[in-house]
Amino acid sequence: MQIYPDLAPDDPILSLFQKGVKGQWAADEFDWTLPTKFDASEATSFARVLTPVYLGEQTAMLGASTVLAHFAAAKETSAQLYITTFMLDEARHFEMLTRVYKLLDRRPLELRELREMFRYHHRLLKSKHRLDWLFGILISDLFAKNFYGMFRKLFPDTLFGKLSVRIIGDEARHQAFAEHYIGRQVDEMPYETRDRLLEMRDDLLVIMHQMLASLSNDAYNVGFDGYALMQELEEDIRRKIHALGLEPEARAEALETLEGEEAVWRNEMGITEG
Repeated sequence: MQIYPDLAPDDPILSLFQKGVKGQWAADEFDWTLPTKFDASEATSFARVLTPVYLGEQTAMLGASTVLAHFAAAKETSAQLYITTFMLDEARHFEMLTRVYKLLDRRPLELRELREMFRYHHRLLKSKHRLDWLFGILISDLFAKNFYGMFRKLFPDTLFGKLSVRIIGDEARHQAFAEHYIGRQVDEMPYETRDRLLEMRDDLLVIMHQMLASLSNDAYNVGFDGYALMQELEEDIRRKIHALGLEPEARAEALETLEGEEAVWRNEMGITEG
């Protein structure tokens, strides 16, 4: 812990913390009289489809409380500050979605009814390294952005459509934080770490597709195109990974450069194979 840290005013993460402070809102500020426009069957299907996102909000809140200590140990004070607003955002989303379930008089699925949820969140929290956690959060927040965004388009004037708009604003800050933090480390990131992050991406996408298959009938019942969501999500992830410089092509190019440099060095030193 740093007793008197240097908080640089031009630090983008500190700026995100300040935006997070100003962007806070509470459940009692929301209009809960808005219509849901779900009949009984649709309400049941919606409650099932919402379950992975609902669990995700809780997992993100708990994960953030764990990783906070790691930011402190690394003396990354601006990240510590930001993660406190992140936790409050996730706690608010958890509270809001709980109210939605109560309003619909429905319950989320239990873990035994959708085991892929457990596998997803176990994979997300498998590594205790803050970089891995943030990369997983980036993918999860991209999923949340597309999930809430699709409901905002489908039901713009309903309770969940309006709620989605508010939550998307929070998720955008979370994405920006993950991108800034990971982006700062890419230049010195070992290729083993890049491989580990890309392996996490692949694992999470496989599990997401499995969840989609399990919930496809419920998604169809509420007019939710899960396959379109996954296509948009995969494209979003591809763009983010490219922008961060984590894609396999960058690794192959770097390895080719290293091999070329090694060949030059061997030639200069007169070293031959064998």
